[in-house]
Amino acid sequence: MDLAFFRRTDDGFEPTPMARSMWAEDHMHGVAASGLIARGLEDQIEVLGRAAELVPARYHVDLFRPPRMVVTRIRTSVVRNGPRIALLDAEMVQSAGDGSEQVVARATCTYLLAGENPAGDVWSASERATPPPVSVAPPTSEPHVPFFVSDNPWSDDFGKHQNAGRHITWQVAVPTVAGEPMTPFQTVASIADATSMVTNWGSNGVEWINTDISLALARRPAGMEVGLATIDHVAHEGISVGTAEVFDREGTIGTATVTALANAKRTVDFTAPVEGGPATPV
Repeated sequence: MDLAFFRRTDDGFEPTPMARSMWAEDHMHGVAASGLIARGLEDQIEVLGRAAELVPARYHVDLFRPPRMVVTRIRTSVVRNGPRIALLDAEMVQSAGDGSEQVVARATCTYLLAGENPAGDVWSASERATPPPVSVAPPTSEPHVPFFVSDNPWSDDFGKHQNAGRHITWQVAVPTVAGEPMTPFQTVASIADATSMVTNWGSNGVEWINTDISLALARRPAGMEVGLATIDHVAHEGISVGTAEVFDREGTIGTATVTALANAKRTVDFTAPVEGGPATPV
């Protein structure tokens, strides 16, 4: 069986067990959902014949209903197709259980025409996040357990990173659909959901659940490896905003943000034992 979040069916895309959320057995996690939405947007930009010239510069997803582990479709539309900009909308559609369909997530993507940078100098941050040493995480396109660095050094031992330090992660994308090659945009769109993980992970675990994903990109990632480094976390009265730097092996490519609601009653605790062994990292 191919390692992927979905299998294509005659009715849409069937989630595999890899798409199951940590929050509930019948819910799909945002990594899988965002990857499938990005795939649908890529299909639409291909139909327009502009995939080669346009960069997916801004991508936003509203996760307003928990997507369930059922066959899913992505419905897209073109809002604007101009010389230097294209704006696409997408909806994630699932059965409501009574024969009707319901939208569980919606997205918008702004594609921009690439060109040359102006000649003037503009201030830019000098300190940039970098991948873990190749001795820890050799370059690869094969999915593996994410690596983290926090108050403890780089490792894939989740329990060691449950602390109040700044979190950075390095991940390799899981293919969206079995039998299909993974694209750079699907890679970064799916991993962007982990912004909630790095920005909202503290000494008690992940006590927040994100309601959206916002991604701003100057370019696509160079491969299937993407890192997220916490820039800031702001919280007030049960609402948080987390911001992360997005980078690959060639440097910083953009930023990602998530807004989240307090979810302490269903905290994801990576130090708590689970049936059959230690806390699961995925």
